[in-house]
Amino acid sequence: MILLVLIASVLIFAVTIYQYREQAKDYHRAKLERKELQIKQSIDNVIRATSYEVRTDNVPHIFREEIYRISDVLNVSFNMYDLKGHLLISSSPRLENDSIAQQLDAQILDGLKLAKDERYVEKLVAAGDNYQAAYRYITDTRFKPIAILNLPYYEDNSFTNKELKEFLGRLSLVYILMFALAIALAYFISKYITRSLKTISDLLNRTNLAQRNQKIYLDRPSGEIASLVAAYNGMIDELEESAVKLARSEREQAWREMAKQVAHEIKNPLTPMRLTVQSFQRKFDPDDPKMAEKMADFSESLIQQIDTMSNIASAFSNFAHMPVQKNESLDVVEVVKRALDIFTEDCIHFRAGSDSIWAHMDRTQLIRVVTNLVKNALQAVPEVSDPYILVSVNEEAESVKIQVADNGIGIEDDNREKVFEPKFTTKTSGMGLGLGMVKNIVDSYQGQIDFTSQPGKGTVFTVILPKGS
Repeated sequence: MILLVLIASVLIFAVTIYQYREQAKDYHRAKLERKELQIKQSIDNVIRATSYEVRTDNVPHIFREEIYRISDVLNVSFNMYDLKGHLLISSSPRLENDSIAQQLDAQILDGLKLAKDERYVEKLVAAGDNYQAAYRYITDTRFKPIAILNLPYYEDNSFTNKELKEFLGRLSLVYILMFALAIALAYFISKYITRSLKTISDLLNRTNLAQRNQKIYLDRPSGEIASLVAAYNGMIDELEESAVKLARSEREQAWREMAKQVAHEIKNPLTPMRLTVQSFQRKFDPDDPKMAEKMADFSESLIQQIDTMSNIASAFSNFAHMPVQKNESLDVVEVVKRALDIFTEDCIHFRAGSDSIWAHMDRTQLIRVVTNLVKNALQAVPEVSDPYILVSVNEEAESVKIQVADNGIGIEDDNREKVFEPKFTTKTSGMGLGLGMVKNIVDSYQGQIDFTSQPGKGTVFTVILPKGS
């Protein structure tokens, strides 16, 4: 609406200016023709009444006095030239001393000869004003040309320009008022129209598959808005159905994958156990003097495989079921130091930004985070000639930052997105549950875990946990 009012105002202003200029042109053209005909009529009257022979060389004698009388009566100045363009007589004596006005241009003479109505008009601009000069033949009583009449005419547009300015000023006031009304009207109409759209937009922004989404209910919406609302509400129903199906499918898939992984990990120690039992059964000899030693070796081998299976079961149990957090006020620096005491490797170093950093969290889960990250670092440095692992604890505003850095083999770019996925591992041993477990613990605290790594140079894992209340 505002744009239409603005375009309309510009067009009307342009048309108004154009119309005034065209009217001014028509006015001056008509005035010139009228003056020209009046002079022509007066000249014809003089020619019919003169006693001189009507010919070109007698024109100055015929109009010696009459030219001034005609000029005074009609209030115009005009000139007479012979047929070759030489000045014969003028109502303005000063022009007789003007060398420019003494001879007409050849262009004017040619234009007059070619003019169908025996009239030629020259249009010029002099001193910033429009200037016209009309030329036509003066004839004798037998309509034979004897001279050329020249009527100079200066267009005076001061009155027209004044009227135009006054009109445009009034028109501007009207359009300023219309423009203000258009802005106000457009504002209120747009607010009314977009009120329903704003409600829909807010609900669309809050749409989340992880929660139950609210439907839209509007009072007397327009037809288009009602269709949009109906489509949105239908989409919400479909999303809820899809979310339920997806959650069920994900749970089923997760249990299937977990069952496969458990079965695979349990089969690994079962195979050597079977081979050991079969070998012992085949070589069993109660009279063998070394039977006691062989029995001890056999028992030790079975115990090792049983311990492996127990560790597998414990790892899956810990990953599948996170114990309830038992938050307490503890010194993070002290807890991390104690967590590192179980490692005997000399390459592990510890650094703290403060002597003590107090936070409210679960001691056991904090230890599990640190030990799993350190184990992961130890598994990355066995091939390094001078292994180095740095565990650092620092305080940042309302959070605690724990970093575990190593100079190991690093993580390839292709594996960056899979690091925290359960079951993912690049090692020949292990089940790939350690970092997944760490991420679950960090997420339960609404913390952050991230890492930076350069293949062949090392990796830095960073954990940020809120201090809590």
